[in-house]
Amino acid sequence: MDLAKFHLCLLKTQNNKHVTVRMHTTHQLQSKLTELLSCSHTHVIIQLIRQEVYKLCHFQTDRNYSVMVPQLYLGVIILAVFATAVANAEINVVCEKDSVRITWRISAELVPHAARLFLGNCMPSRLNVLSSGEGEAHFNYKFADCKFKRGMNAKHLLYQNELTYRPHAKSKPAAFVYPIECVYKRPEGWIPPFLNPGSGVSEGRGGLVFHMALLNEQLTGIAKTNVIPLGSFMPIWAAVEQRSHQPLLLLMEECVAATTPQLRPDSQVYPIISNKGCLLESMRGNSVFLPRYHSSAVTLYLQSFKFGLGGEVYIHCKLVAWDPEVLDESKKACHYVKENGRWELLDDPFRSSICSCCDSTCSSRSKRWADWGSNGFSHKSVLGPLIIVDPSDSQAHNIPQVSGSQESPV
Repeated sequence: MDLAKFHLCLLKTQNNKHVTVRMHTTHQLQSKLTELLSCSHTHVIIQLIRQEVYKLCHFQTDRNYSVMVPQLYLGVIILAVFATAVANAEINVVCEKDSVRITWRISAELVPHAARLFLGNCMPSRLNVLSSGEGEAHFNYKFADCKFKRGMNAKHLLYQNELTYRPHAKSKPAAFVYPIECVYKRPEGWIPPFLNPGSGVSEGRGGLVFHMALLNEQLTGIAKTNVIPLGSFMPIWAAVEQRSHQPLLLLMEECVAATTPQLRPDSQVYPIISNKGCLLESMRGNSVFLPRYHSSAVTLYLQSFKFGLGGEVYIHCKLVAWDPEVLDESKKACHYVKENGRWELLDDPFRSSICSCCDSTCSSRSKRWADWGSNGFSHKSVLGPLIIVDPSDSQAHNIPQVSGSQESPV
């Protein structure tokens, strides 16, 4: 809130005939508040003040005005003092191999309330009170603790959390939030720990082993539920074990959704990827191919759709293991980038011209594919059942869940 608005509210309240607070008292309080607002990090103070002044400006009980006004002003000052103490804190973060060390230096006013400081859901490991009366709250925890969120992108592993000061119960918002993030370079050829040959595996011809699975929201493991809220994302991961083969590039050539685990001539289907690697759902919605962590795996970040809503849905895909050096119109992974208004090649955006056929018909140009195709470097996989539900539908909460939905045998 702005100080001018606070003054305006103050004048309105003072002009009310029911207010009996003496003017010099309110002026003293106002002067103290102005002094507090002159400090740095006023956004924290302002957020707290807004809550109290809103109550003051909208308080409608005439009988208690003379009591409530000074109490509210004092409440504003108390909150402002604590907000200032937290906002001026010094925070030092040291990221280690599998843990984090955080030193949070706090003012003397905050030391008695150190039990309200949190890293995620963890309290300080220890508190040191300095000779100056200030304190140092230490947080020494592993990433497996304190509800750290782990994520990944094309080049890095990320561990994220928040330092918070919560003067009230957890149901109320934190008065202070400081983001914590540790970033690590992902090792070359790193494969996520959920690459487990005993889960969601099917072996294709040529001795290649294919995997397909539904991941959790953080992309750190297999999803624990197969129930998907409408409009949310379904990260579908596919990989091929290379074994003794030369390096291979995994492509999703065709994918459709169906209401049955086997495709029949009369099956109702919903096309997701067609035209030899064109992600149609990237045009209709916000689906996209995520950056690869390895050439032999691909993650389709698929936005859930209305097809088969409330019932069982199966994702049927034709997976192709291909030479990463030979991409053409028939062997590619393309998604539509709405910001640029064009199709983009996942593995080399500078060669996105080979995706232009996604608006028409993509034909095969590679003679080498005929040679590779005879050796069986393709495989049909089925993932499901998945259940897409409308969160606004009360019956959706009664749908039974299947834990860890994986690839169905074909």
